[in-house]
Amino acid sequence: MHLTASPVDWYAARAAGIAAYVVLTIVVALGLTMTGKARSSKWPKFAVEDVHRFGGLLVGFFVALHVLTVAIDSYLPFSPIQVIVPLTARYRPLWTGLGIAAAELLVALALTNHYRRRLPYRFWRRAHYLNFAVWTAASLHGLGSGTDHTAPWMLLIYSASAATVCVLVLRRTVRPGAVILTGGAAVAIVAVLVFPAQGRKHVRPVDAVRFREGLTGRILSDRGVSRAVISMAGTGRGAQNVLVRADLLASANGLEATSLQLEYLPSGALCRGDVTHVESFAFRGTCRMPGGARRAVSASWQLLDGQSLRGTLESRPLAV
Repeated sequence: MHLTASPVDWYAARAAGIAAYVVLTIVVALGLTMTGKARSSKWPKFAVEDVHRFGGLLVGFFVALHVLTVAIDSYLPFSPIQVIVPLTARYRPLWTGLGIAAAELLVALALTNHYRRRLPYRFWRRAHYLNFAVWTAASLHGLGSGTDHTAPWMLLIYSASAATVCVLVLRRTVRPGAVILTGGAAVAIVAVLVFPAQGRKHVRPVDAVRFREGLTGRILSDRGVSRAVISMAGTGRGAQNVLVRADLLASANGLEATSLQLEYLPSGALCRGDVTHVESFAFRGTCRMPGGARRAVSASWQLLDGQSLRGTLESRPLAV
């Protein structure tokens, strides 16, 4: 399912995931204001219900876009099974699995809403509480596997979302036991979101000039009669997360053209250049950052199953 390698797909996946989470928080908040003591008298109930339903459809659209763009992008090694079955993905399986579970629960909730009039009201009502499970799983998914989860603006979104949902739950219940439970949950969420990220902030560099990270990825090839296009797309993970792609156009006379692209995460800065040396399971190249700084990049790996690879990726400064 690795159909494209355009950075547009990667940005679209990130944007769709964030949009889905924000709209999901709004939908959950609206649901909490529609009933119980938290219900607002400023808006007619039917108007809030219409916005609630439309928000649910919007969440489904953004989730579908997020899954589709992640699945077709060659930078992330997801197979069709890994997109559907939780805990089977190689990329942060627990956190990715929570996101898959949240998406599948969302589909189940959409079905119960569609057949609401045919289902017993008590069953539908209890099933509707799964929205809280979807929201919680989505929060943990973004925290654990999201590219931007340590960015200050993303932390602000998570904290505001957690505070909003917890405050509305408190207003709806207003019971001593519920107050303690919900207040404790709010503190736990904020602690999980903020403190690990703050701890990592000092050790995770941004656009590091020099690094050596573990590399996972795939070899993609299209061999014609006279020319072959060979590409290596992978992810380097560690103190400096990066996406790397090297493309080679080869013929019987040797290499005709090459390209090299290194994308730093979470900034999205691109280092573009060329491959200068190729071996069976390695390459070296140079690239240039937007500011003009040049970097030497090298990678070496072992093939796991003919296409999948695992190895190391290195970068160092290169004198002009």
